[in-house]
Amino acid sequence: MFTFDFINASTRREIRERLGALIVDKYSDLFPSEPDAGILIKPNLNSNMNALTGNTTDLRLIAAVVEILKERGYKNITIGEGTNSGFYRSNISVISRLRVDSLAGYYGIATKDLNYSDTVEIDFEDGVTAEVAKECVESELIINMPKLKTHFEAGMSVCMKNLMGCLVGMKNKKKTHLSLAANIVNLNRQVRPHIHIVDALISMEGTGPSRGTPLVTNNIFVGRDPFLIDLICTRFASYNYRDVTPLAEAEAKGLIGSEYLGFAEEVELKDIYKFKKPDAGVIAGFIHNPKRQKYFLAIRNTPFFNYICSTGIAGRILFMTGLRQDVFIDKETEFKGLSLNKEKCTDCGKCLDFCPIDLELPGAFSGNIDCCIQCLYCYCICPENAIELNGELGFMEEQIRQYDKHVRGNIP
Repeated sequence: MFTFDFINASTRREIRERLGALIVDKYSDLFPSEPDAGILIKPNLNSNMNALTGNTTDLRLIAAVVEILKERGYKNITIGEGTNSGFYRSNISVISRLRVDSLAGYYGIATKDLNYSDTVEIDFEDGVTAEVAKECVESELIINMPKLKTHFEAGMSVCMKNLMGCLVGMKNKKKTHLSLAANIVNLNRQVRPHIHIVDALISMEGTGPSRGTPLVTNNIFVGRDPFLIDLICTRFASYNYRDVTPLAEAEAKGLIGSEYLGFAEEVELKDIYKFKKPDAGVIAGFIHNPKRQKYFLAIRNTPFFNYICSTGIAGRILFMTGLRQDVFIDKETEFKGLSLNKEKCTDCGKCLDFCPIDLELPGAFSGNIDCCIQCLYCYCICPENAIELNGELGFMEEQIRQYDKHVRGNIP
């Protein structure tokens, strides 16, 4: 029997209240009986661009899930992600930059970079094997929390694509590209989260996963079957599901049939959007074509080419041509606190709506906010620039450069 649910929400408090009610009502059977059971939350932490850009899983949603689990008495909770190879190769901790570790510390739970996990071997195409993090197979409750966004290689990234973060280290992530769509399907047949909670609060359209445009969609999708949820998400985004290569591959393998397609077409959705499709550009589109990609990757993965790509000049060229979507900046944010310019503040309530740990903002700015996790959601969302950072933005300057015009004052 198919199960699929969605809720509409836009504020932190709506997310917590409505998701909690849904989980208790429809998905309680998935919860382990023992409070010490190992629970893994697997978000999408693709880059150091925060959720307001449409790139990564919203901390408000992660916080809501953690609170739901803790209220049920669970103690052994880990937020785990094996972030993409560029940040891994550059020794940049996305878990830290997105303040996921600070969020976990606030709740007294753990984080884990799955790139450094013990491994379990799985099968890929053509006799190739790959290694996934042991936690992604052996945890007693695995919660997959992808971000809904377009993807210039796969068409769309939702539940299925998010499991690539379960692969350990660069050598295993590279193996997917030997046959990308087929290996994403293989990954989903062997790594089976118990529940999928899709962050479609602020989605991404256009040239995702890291250079698209945020699109406010104010939805959360919940279900048990990644193929079904991804199918429904294509309808939500007005996509032909066959343009999403892992779904087309799953259909070709007989994993998606008429029952899936019928249910996905008939399920009631409150909203339907028309996402802009990825446009990677001529050069990136040529190189990342599935027929050619593995040959270019063979060159890209040589030590000499790795060295060239690590230089600043080469990095800028790769970014300008669209061959690289992310910008790898060494400088960390220097956080000395936040302050409120009361003359600019209009009490619009955005800072309160977007604070992952539900601080009583903006009033709390005039008191002690030592428990602030420094995510800068309030700083980024404030339409009046009334919230001021004491310190240096560091790598966040690039996010502000690319996305401030889309976020500040433009997310209702």
